[in-house]
Amino acid sequence: MTTEATLPSTSASPTARQMWTRTRGIALALLVLIAGAVAIAVIRSDARHGELDPRSADPGGSRAVAELLADRGVDTRVVTTLDEAAAANGPDTTLLVAVPDLLTRGQQSRLHTAFAGSGGRTVLVAPGSASVERLAPGVTADPATSLDTTLSPDCALPAARRAGTAETGGVRYTTTHLDADECYPSERLATLLRIPAARGDGDTVVLGAPDILLNDRLDEQGNASLALQLLGSRPHLVWYLPSLTDTSATGTDDERGFFDLLPSGWLWGTLQLFIAAALAALWRARRLGPLVPEKLPVAIRASETAEGRARLYRKADARDRAADALRSTTRTRLAPLVGVPVTQAHTPEALLPALSTRLHGDGHDPHTLLFGPPPGDDAALIALADRLDALEREVRRP
Repeated sequence: MTTEATLPSTSASPTARQMWTRTRGIALALLVLIAGAVAIAVIRSDARHGELDPRSADPGGSRAVAELLADRGVDTRVVTTLDEAAAANGPDTTLLVAVPDLLTRGQQSRLHTAFAGSGGRTVLVAPGSASVERLAPGVTADPATSLDTTLSPDCALPAARRAGTAETGGVRYTTTHLDADECYPSERLATLLRIPAARGDGDTVVLGAPDILLNDRLDEQGNASLALQLLGSRPHLVWYLPSLTDTSATGTDDERGFFDLLPSGWLWGTLQLFIAAALAALWRARRLGPLVPEKLPVAIRASETAEGRARLYRKADARDRAADALRSTTRTRLAPLVGVPVTQAHTPEALLPALSTRLHGDGHDPHTLLFGPPPGDDAALIALADRLDALEREVRRP
């Protein structure tokens, strides 16, 4: 009978304490990220509670505009399904689509078909490029949003002219409809469009931002006036709050792909990230400041280094730099031999008097040799090197 023995851990096996020491930084970072994500989710969920809901008195709700419309005889009815919204079409009805981007392709097409010839008004609140082209054919959303939130009307639409400046800055639009009213432009692109229907008295209003409908923004600028005129042109207002749980008009065409779930500005955001990455690469690739000497991974003979520098000097025709290097090195070696500090080796007044005592009057001119002009050709440079060697040998001679 044999028994299994527990294999002891080897000396190389990490202990539990060592494992914790190695991974505690990563674990702490993950905990911080999870806590931050939970906190952001809680904050955002509270901030978005009842957003653009005419029954909500929250800062992001729209109860204030609904109350003002009720005072003017406009009744507001909230619907959350496509069936209810499509059934509410009529010449005396305004349909407001709070979040058009939540609708699937099939729902967008069905909603446009229901209101295309109804004679009523359709108000689309900040639709992105994917939804605006189906809900308002002939209109295209620009990838870049407006930098300014408060804009001037700059158009002939009576509602916009009466309201004056308003906070419509957000998504910007272009249209192929020649009879469309293009209002509140930002960089020559409209943030509010009114497109008359092909037949009848109906129209479609595309609004670039929801600010004029929010409770905390209604009393700013001409927001209230613009909101009441856009939503109060008919006695009935159907306020459509699309929901992801709405199962109406579902089918194979409504299945959303990965790109459909991305925000409307994802392409522009991705382009910005690529530009930022390219700029960061250029920034990191630039050499800032002086060169820093580094230790070579292998030993290179001094003669090879000298020959390499000599070839570079010759290729650049830099005889002056080569001569300066030869003279400077010679002066540095001669100074200790004649009792001159190395710091004064390149000063003629200190080096030459001490050097003259070691020379034997063989015709050398130390000043011209050590501090003279650069040679005129390669032959003169070679002659200079030979004379410098001869001078150093003479000084070293006992």
